[in-house]
Amino acid sequence: MSVIEGEDDAPRDADGGTIVDPRRLHEAARIAEALVFASAGPVSAAYIAERLPRGVDVLHVMRELKGLYAGRGVNLVQMDDNWAFRTAPDLSFVIRTDETELRKLSRAALEVLSIIAYHQPVTRAEIEDIRGVQTSKGTLDVLMEAGWVRFRGRRRSPGRPVTFGTTRDFLDHFGLEDLRDLPGLEELKGAGLLTGRIPANFQVPMPLREDELAEDEDPITQLDLEELGLLTPGGKEDE
Repeated sequence: MSVIEGEDDAPRDADGGTIVDPRRLHEAARIAEALVFASAGPVSAAYIAERLPRGVDVLHVMRELKGLYAGRGVNLVQMDDNWAFRTAPDLSFVIRTDETELRKLSRAALEVLSIIAYHQPVTRAEIEDIRGVQTSKGTLDVLMEAGWVRFRGRRRSPGRPVTFGTTRDFLDHFGLEDLRDLPGLEELKGAGLLTGRIPANFQVPMPLREDELAEDEDPITQLDLEELGLLTPGGKEDE
């Protein structure tokens, strides 16, 4: 795969790809590495691309870096279109801190989180229909305070109910690059999370990408956030 794109007058290799200047690629990798290392949170590919030399393929650079860090104590991980350094999974037991951990989720919270993850965008009424019981506001509040669930939009239906979806922090916490990396039917059965009496035609839902809106879904606006109590009138966050 070529790292340099859009340079018609550049020399080509036998496969027709642009011949990459190793020094240019090396410099691009150093810049990308520094940007991710210096950031307190995941960095978007678009942000990195803006700071790389013109024409450099940011995804190729990031995948090369990911491979370079694959066997180290720190890994470069992808979450949707964002990148971050994280402790290698097999060394997480070494990194112990005294930071306050999120309290253990209740069974109800785990069920709601699973439904949102697989069925998003989903409304509260739809969550309750799937679970067969009412869902307390407190359960959703816990998931939102943890940073794993967010308001996605509003459904184009009577009452314009709010839709819920997962966040980038959800992907980060559970080590997922994309929502499509959620466990499939066979993985869930193998982990004992599905009973052996599931219907023969049962299929695990495939959620939309985090930044995709459904055909019957409108984005959340500032007025919506004020109505939901997340912003004070005038646009300031409600502390």
